[in-house]
Amino acid sequence: MLINNEIPVIGITMGDPAGIGPEVIVKALADTDIRRRGRFIIYGLHELLTYAADMAEIEVFWWRDQHERISRQCPPGVVVADYDEINWMGDNPQQPSKIGGQASMRFVCDALNDAKTGKIDALVTGPINKESWQMAGFKYAGHTELLTKQCHAKRSAMMFVGGPFRVVLATIHEALFSIRHHFIIGRVFDPIDLVNDALIKWFGIAQPKIAVAALNPHAGEAGQFGDEEKRIISPAILMAQETGIDVVGPFPADTLFYQALSGKYDAIVAMYHDQGLIPIKLLAFDKAVNVTIGLPIIRTSVDHGTAFDIVGKNLANPQSMKEAIKLACNMAQLKAKNKTKK
Repeated sequence: MLINNEIPVIGITMGDPAGIGPEVIVKALADTDIRRRGRFIIYGLHELLTYAADMAEIEVFWWRDQHERISRQCPPGVVVADYDEINWMGDNPQQPSKIGGQASMRFVCDALNDAKTGKIDALVTGPINKESWQMAGFKYAGHTELLTKQCHAKRSAMMFVGGPFRVVLATIHEALFSIRHHFIIGRVFDPIDLVNDALIKWFGIAQPKIAVAALNPHAGEAGQFGDEEKRIISPAILMAQETGIDVVGPFPADTLFYQALSGKYDAIVAMYHDQGLIPIKLLAFDKAVNVTIGLPIIRTSVDHGTAFDIVGKNLANPQSMKEAIKLACNMAQLKAKNKTKK
């Protein structure tokens, strides 16, 4: 827990060792402006980080310790919590693998435990490969589902912050044609409620204004193109309004995001994955950050995958990792400030 003006301790997980996680972490933290914002613990493999630094011609700026010995009282700067018992630097190709899934799961579970016990103030996750997790026997669809279960959170939602937008998703990793089978009022109300709370608690917005996208073209056109707007989305909005949340909609998505460009809304609730992410990635492809809201801990993440095809080529852009780290630091300090006021 932060005390007075102490800078936050941020845990960063490497993600899948076969991916670009080591490279984007090294490049992001090589920026001295980023390093001034906190103290950092990298959960991963020292050897891979050193290799990434060598490829990018970056001098090593961190020190290493065994992951079992890491504590909150580590010196200022960057320390690598090294899992040197993992024999990675053998013949491990840049592709999904069982060992990659096992390693990335260890990193995130240990970091999550440290976040829950207060050893770190926020968690930033590097990119994992879902196929690697499946190969290792883990059935989670991604970080969001894992963290929600491990934190015993009753509700959570995936929010993306990038460019002029903050977008939270009503449905996440689901086949588009399957959404209709479990598209209920609670699936829309929960993200409205969660993002309103997150904007107040984590972003310092006293009275958030939230807009909700429709599911169907033209917001259903009075039922001609589907009745989900009348039957599900509008009742969810009304429920949220009755609790005092400033939320409006549903609006056709093709015009809503254009209106949000001017800052008219503090957040948008999108009905499905691509509806929300296409605008974000169009305007902030390299800078978007994934935030899990509804958890008792702070978690941010890069908005990209493992990019196996460019590993070892020094081509990975670290900007999303930089933004994820900066946002985690800001959220941790605002959380501490709010606790001090109480």
